[in-house]
Amino acid sequence: MATTTDARLERWQRFRTNRNKALAARHGWLTLTSFQWLEHSPAAVDLAPGLWSTNGTTAFLTAAPADGLALVETGETVDGTVSAALADEESLMWVQFGGPAGDQVVVELAMRGGRYAVRTRDSASPVLTGFDGVPTYPYNPDWEVEARFEPYPGPVDVPISTANPLVDGVHRSVGEVVFRLPGSPHEFRLQAEEEKLGALTVTFHDETNGAAPPGQTADWRKLSTPRPRPDGTVVLDFNRAINYPSAFTPYGTCPMPVKNNSLDIRVEAGEKAPYPA
Repeated sequence: MATTTDARLERWQRFRTNRNKALAARHGWLTLTSFQWLEHSPAAVDLAPGLWSTNGTTAFLTAAPADGLALVETGETVDGTVSAALADEESLMWVQFGGPAGDQVVVELAMRGGRYAVRTRDSASPVLTGFDGVPTYPYNPDWEVEARFEPYPGPVDVPISTANPLVDGVHRSVGEVVFRLPGSPHEFRLQAEEEKLGALTVTFHDETNGAAPPGQTADWRKLSTPRPRPDGTVVLDFNRAINYPSAFTPYGTCPMPVKNNSLDIRVEAGEKAPYPA
């Protein structure tokens, strides 16, 4: 039994190492420094040179070589007007500027709720340069539980809110994971979304969210699971519950849980809030 627990702990520690490494990517979520909607008339935006606009279906950027903007994909200097078109929920690392190599800041173009926006990602952001890992609860094998997945006949689109009050979202529920947790007498059901290769993601509230004292959890978290087994069973390891990007930055548009994805229990496992309240 001890050997099994030790192996699980080792796998969790590798998971944590990879998670922190991914968060510390040079232009990752810890580098967001602004979010701004594009207007129909060309206008300046926060923390980036050039004039930016949209006609509703396409985004436009007008700049001169002196602005120092270059396309991320090709490195070509922006001289005049360039354009890009995205589908809803898509993002594009569009142009870059600043720093010795001209790539300190990347400007991300995003389509959210049918509107174009830009976000700056600055590799010199103090959130990134001061990052030393996300605080977590200690690993506890009791929070690794077996559940059963009950698929719906077909996906159900459920309207949800997001971390940005101006952006509405949709949760494409494909079914429910049903399980019990330590310390609770009743069964829980969480609506799940399907990810690549049949894996599932559940977004949830619990009684540690925003709790005092400081150092508890963000307002909501998410948990990914492997693809359900042929008999419908699936493992939920709450030690691997993680924060959405909106826990680290005010410039995220992350989805909130659907109405019923709330656990009336303290899930003292997984990631805590990254900063003191």
